[in-house]
Amino acid sequence: MITKTEVIKLITKKIPSSQVFVENLKGNDHLQVTVIASEFNGLSLVKQHQLVYSALKEELASETIHALALKTETPN
Repeated sequence: MITKTEVIKLITKKIPSSQVFVENLKGNDHLQVTVIASEFNGLSLVKQHQLVYSALKEELASETIHALALKTETPN
């Protein structure tokens, strides 16, 4: 089981300027995550998602996070 706070810490460690919002969709292993970060400027959507996935690599591999619905944005 992983907490919302742990997910936020992992992502902000990899993407320091990010604002992260986490919602449990089912149990604690199906998550919806929204990440807003200036690091995404100039990156394709695929590259943005890859950056977030890299922050959660171990949790996804071990299925601590079984499903991840991901939305990425740049700040306005």
